[in-house]
Amino acid sequence: MKNLFDGIARSALFTLDPETAHGLSITALKSGLVPGCRADRDSRLAVTVAGLKFPNPLGMAAGYDKNAEVASELARLGFGFVEVGTLTPKPQQGNPKPRIFRLVKDQAVINRLGFNNQGHAEAHDRVSGRRRDGILGINIGANKDTEDRIGDYVAGISRFADVADYFTVNISSPNTPGLRNLQTREALSELLGRVLAERDAKPKRIPVFLKIAPDLTEPDLDDIAAECLSHKLDGVIISNTTLSRTGLASDPKTAEAGGLSGRPVFARSTIVLAKMREKLGAEMPLIGVGGIDSAKTAAEKIRAGADLVQLYTGFIYGGPLLPGRIVRGLSEICDRETLARISDLRDSKTAHYAALAIPE
Repeated sequence: MKNLFDGIARSALFTLDPETAHGLSITALKSGLVPGCRADRDSRLAVTVAGLKFPNPLGMAAGYDKNAEVASELARLGFGFVEVGTLTPKPQQGNPKPRIFRLVKDQAVINRLGFNNQGHAEAHDRVSGRRRDGILGINIGANKDTEDRIGDYVAGISRFADVADYFTVNISSPNTPGLRNLQTREALSELLGRVLAERDAKPKRIPVFLKIAPDLTEPDLDDIAAECLSHKLDGVIISNTTLSRTGLASDPKTAEAGGLSGRPVFARSTIVLAKMREKLGAEMPLIGVGGIDSAKTAAEKIRAGADLVQLYTGFIYGGPLLPGRIVRGLSEICDRETLARISDLRDSKTAHYAALAIPE
């Protein structure tokens, strides 16, 4: 019955434009129409990262629950953690519509949303006013018209320090002009210095992760790794969407501006992940994102160096039962490979991916 529900719901949503479908999926989760399908807890899947105990390594990436409306409902689908946002200090509409495009043949999406969200105050009230269920990440960004971009990130730390289990500093979206410039070494050093100083001024030390783009050169990665190590950052999320259109099936929508996510990003993001594992060493927590849509692809990210993984586009195509399927699949991998814990997969393919060139 659940598989039937999943298939019917997904087919119905795909008759609508993507942004309308997204809004309806949020409404369905809020209303309780989507059945919970949390997988049985398997102690072998538990992971401790940056002092946080995750029941399993699979998370919902930022971008789905932009306004922190359904974090608990997503956790009940089987996710080990949920990241909400990206949240900016002031509400903003984002870029003009249409701004989301499905590439069904590629199991991919192009978006140019531009940090559309209701702002800090609305999200904070929503999160602080609800029962918590699972680990909550707060993804913070900057308003498009801000005069102090770094100040917007500092404001995010200040506003959500009482409710966040971890923060993600998102400087890698391609849809806010100039935002990716914060990945340059001088700008990144100032950003991390100010953000971490604000975090350290709070009574509770909350982990801070940095989310980077997959469209970086080797020297770029060297600079980012050096700053992350110098500032003793808590972890890096790899990666955001790509501007590349390499290898896509023929579709007029491939010419749309914006960031590409989904299955075609898997190889690129995994290569960058493995390279950053080698540059940052064995101890720095890494979260792998990009093209995960099965237990197999989740495991491949872990083999390439990830401690945790996240998905979003896979959820669009796989439906609400996908998280449970992936978590159960990871348990089956532990059975098949006689693993004491899922993290034992790590490092077996890091060198292979790290040796590959980042695609053009």
